[in-house]
Amino acid sequence: QSPQVARAGGRRGRGRAAMDKPRRPVVVTGFGPFGEHSVNASWIAVQELEKLGLGDDVDLYVYEIPVEYQAVQRLIPALWKKHSPQLVVHVGLSGMATTVTLEKCGHNVGYRGLDNCRFCPGSHCCVEGGPECIDSVIDMDQVCKRVSDLDLDVLVTISKDAGRYLCDFTYYTSLYQSHGRSAFVHVPPLGKPYTAEQLGRALQAIIEEMLNVLEHSESDINCHNEH
Repeated sequence: QSPQVARAGGRRGRGRAAMDKPRRPVVVTGFGPFGEHSVNASWIAVQELEKLGLGDDVDLYVYEIPVEYQAVQRLIPALWKKHSPQLVVHVGLSGMATTVTLEKCGHNVGYRGLDNCRFCPGSHCCVEGGPECIDSVIDMDQVCKRVSDLDLDVLVTISKDAGRYLCDFTYYTSLYQSHGRSAFVHVPPLGKPYTAEQLGRALQAIIEEMLNVLEHSESDINCHNEH
């Protein structure tokens, strides 16, 4: 895996409905291997999501991101510039997790863990002079409740601490770039307890609800501005 380029895939929505609605570009990323995790469940789950798609009016683009700070700093802005997405969702692996976890915010400081290149930012932060914490514009509590009401066979929870490693670093970098228009989902290792297919279906439901919440919140803003 070259740090220069993220491995990419893409899927366009199909069907007659795609002719009627404006296209919505959505980017979803997973991470490559790191440490003891020779297979990263996040990328496997994203590949399962790619098979399922996100409906006829969504252009889904998926990327595998290396577990490298400098690659993240280069790739995240490039993805926003290339696709101008309605939403970017980053998916990461948490070895301690037993649920699928929606992260509310990213943190700027406290990065001391070495990446796959044995590198760590000298400043121990994402963006020098940036705010300490950036919240997603998406109401994760609302998304969690809606997905939980769907009775999927996957437990979804909320977190305010994405871990101060590459996951948190990526999330903050993306939130800073997008003015909060990003999301992060942590998944547990494969088989502990969920299969790749279960994680893929969970991601599909979560991201569809995120898009719904985002759309409704923007409609409310537009209505407020018109009156």
